Amino acid sequence: MQYNILMNKRIDTYSVKVGNVLVGSNHPIRVQSMTNTNTSDVQKTVDQILELHDAGSEIVRITVNDKDSAKSVEDIKSKLIQNNCNVPIVGDFHFNGHLLLSSYPGAAAALDKYRINPGNIGGKSKYDDNFEKIINIAIKNNKPVRIGANWGSLNKDTMDELLKQKKYNKSDISYSLLIRNALVKSVIDSASQAISLGLPEDKIIISCKTSNVNDLVDVYTDLSNKCRYPLHLGLTEAGLGRDAVISSVAALSILINQGIGDTIRVSLTPDKASSRTEEVKVCQQVLSSLGIRNYTPRVISCPGCGRTSNSYFVELSKSIKGYINDKMPTWKKSHPGVENMNIAVMGCIVNGPGESKHANIGISLPGNNEDPSAPVYIDGKKYKTLQGDNIEEQFIDILQSYIEETYK
Repeated sequence: MQYNILMNKRIDTYSVKVGNVLVGSNHPIRVQSMTNTNTSDVQKTVDQILELHDAGSEIVRITVNDKDSAKSVEDIKSKLIQNNCNVPIVGDFHFNGHLLLSSYPGAAAALDKYRINPGNIGGKSKYDDNFEKIINIAIKNNKPVRIGANWGSLNKDTMDELLKQKKYNKSDISYSLLIRNALVKSVIDSASQAISLGLPEDKIIISCKTSNVNDLVDVYTDLSNKCRYPLHLGLTEAGLGRDAVISSVAALSILINQGIGDTIRVSLTPDKASSRTEEVKVCQQVLSSLGIRNYTPRVISCPGCGRTSNSYFVELSKSIKGYINDKMPTWKKSHPGVENMNIAVMGCIVNGPGESKHANIGISLPGNNEDPSAPVYIDGKKYKTLQGDNIEEQFIDILQSYIEETYK
């Protein structure tokens, strides 16, 4: 997969190794996902991890919330290896992570990273002890840790401290800004504490998630100015359907375009009609649209207007996209670089020839009252004109030949 320089230079961070995947520094922005299976159901969890990984997820997180799920981690990892899948697996711990990692050393060794939340490790009297246990286990097993704060589960002591400061200083700071400050302080303080316990700086990734786009942008902008840890981006509890996708894309695009972010996830509320892999596809589309990483050839098509009364160009666009999706598993192995290809399917003479010339290969279909012919352009030059009832088949043949000759 191609990795290009951002419009704004990527902010430099430490390089952290998660399993066999490098995160941060000048490494590609990684796409993450999380299972929603009961982790103790080993086969269902393995099946979903494989599905997510096949879709392009480079790191997969699983819930480890009780002894049954902790017991299952080794079996899950073993079955993944049997399936020739070495995707890094992250254990998601809340409340009892110190107990589970201590009680199940096999799970601690099998996981590739631990994710902990400063807001629910324990109250003031227990926090330091519980946190220290987790960090010591990470050090013993040479594992990285993601310290992730969510504004739905803020560390109470940090929030109380900031509220006292606000009252003492008679500050007019807004409650929203106070929460953002608490999020940033929580993860920065926890990371500093982990380092003081002996965890190297290049074993730490941090995140501060909110469910509001503007708050998320402000929090991560602040974080990027205060540390060099790789940052995991994501709008938490983004919601359902189109609204969730649009909000997540807006937040991620703003931050990534500013050079902020080293791993990303789009958290979509499950929909029975859609696959869990949808969140992976959205992440890939964000990175592809920004010109950062390409995963599949891009199909450019016009929206249609009064000049394009017939729907043939729409159907052809769908057919080409479907053909690409069907072929990509094979093309990825046999035609490296094909994911960077641009294909234009245009509906009339207004922008058709121009867009087709800009693409690697393009076709300009006739609109209303235009000659019933379809010129094809390859690498900016007119290749031939297609006519007849089988234009789709002719164009796909040309496309396949171009791929075989160009991406060897």
